[in-house]
Amino acid sequence: DLGDGTPVVTSDARTGARTATEHLLSLGHATVWHVAGPSGWASADRRSESWRATLKAAGVPAPPPLLGDWSADSGYDLGRELARNPKITAVFVSNDQMALGVLRALHEAGRRVPDDVSVVGYDDIPEAAHFLPPLTTVRTDFTDIGTRALHVLLHRIDAPTSPPPPLTVVPVDLQVRDSTSPPTRDRRNDR
Repeated sequence: DLGDGTPVVTSDARTGARTATEHLLSLGHATVWHVAGPSGWASADRRSESWRATLKAAGVPAPPPLLGDWSADSGYDLGRELARNPKITAVFVSNDQMALGVLRALHEAGRRVPDDVSVVGYDDIPEAAHFLPPLTTVRTDFTDIGTRALHVLLHRIDAPTSPPPPLTVVPVDLQVRDSTSPPTRDRRNDR
């Protein structure tokens, strides 16, 4: 979001957040809470805006987002806050590191994932498949982003007067693993 015609290569954060939120709603959760990245970061802002728009389109109230700083520590602190509310059954976390902290906080509070709370992360870092439970997450292909960015740079070097595309958006996809499931019957009755 440089705003000056500088070419940008990025992942499709809006689609990723929408897909994550729709996945949790499709499982039967009454709403989806959001652990967001820091305000002012383009990717965090896009994910939060898309999460909110997806809930609105579904006619579901949006709880207040909780702002983290991309670290597992901030996810843990915010996860402890989420764990205190027994009505929370679904959380979309803006990156996998914060999701790791959320998972630990929920575990320490005795909230089972996914039986009590479903959690979706973002990025699909290599370790995500090895979290306990394995994390459902939006896969971002960082290699593809880097390759495309290099091609844009080489194009600028080879043809400096030729206008590059101002924005290249790399698709994302949802990797469904064991951290999400329908809410248990007694949680559905808490609506």
